[in-house]
Amino acid sequence: MADYADLFFKSHCGHLRLYARDYGPPNATTCVLCMHGLTRNSADFAWLARHLADRYRVICPDQRGRGRSDYDPDKANYHPDIYVKDMVQLLDHLGIGRLVLIGTSMGGLMAMLMGASMPERISGIVLNDVGPEVSAAGIERIRGYVGKMSPPASWEEAASQAEFANGIAFPDHSAADWMAFARRTYVERDYGRPVPAYDPAIAEGLAPTANTAIPPDLWPLWDALGSIPIMAIRGALSDILTVETLGRMSERHPGMVSVTIPNRGHAPMLDEPDAVVAIDRFLSELESRP
Repeated sequence: MADYADLFFKSHCGHLRLYARDYGPPNATTCVLCMHGLTRNSADFAWLARHLADRYRVICPDQRGRGRSDYDPDKANYHPDIYVKDMVQLLDHLGIGRLVLIGTSMGGLMAMLMGASMPERISGIVLNDVGPEVSAAGIERIRGYVGKMSPPASWEEAASQAEFANGIAFPDHSAADWMAFARRTYVERDYGRPVPAYDPAIAEGLAPTANTAIPPDLWPLWDALGSIPIMAIRGALSDILTVETLGRMSERHPGMVSVTIPNRGHAPMLDEPDAVVAIDRFLSELESRP
């Protein structure tokens, strides 16, 4: 039996059926919204959500085109601005006012957009291995595999693909870890063969000339978050969030706290002990604020 409730809701445009996992008591004092990265889904937060669910309500959505959410027939809608509108629709549907955002990679960019556009609703933000400046080397690495791998013939092959794409981020993962990784990021389709749990069309947004590519300068957006408590998590091996960018983030947001997770690249799974301790402390401190 699942330890979460299945939650279905309409996209902001009303045309798509979107999905989220709903953990913890619905009447919890604090709600946490966890938003995943480009090719990932709500399963990424399973461990963290279970850990937090005895104290908080934790909502983990699948963005459009991922997991159990509908794929969008208009690929131009695979854009952070659209995803944010879907998240506002979700929050309004659930009647959630203020909340905490946890965003991994693309989800962190969404969290920054939400914080800048509706600061009165955001109690705090946890950014997982992302900031207002994204390393070009990391983007090139991601472009090299998203939407370009052949469909695996078996779950063992899916696990090998997961390791190929993400091995740099988790150098200590075992074969069992990679199989678990594959089970989170692939789904079975016809004849029981695994396929990535995302619409291949999202890869087009990574093209250098695409309108859906990451904006060139997000520092003004970062500066707009000055009133919101922020914790930044960085993988020590990350090729997306550099040490230099993390330093600039701290200089321009003096209240920001940060933690670096050893032996992790882009992006930590947030089940690492250092990450768990930091998130628990950050959420507790938010609850103690007026």
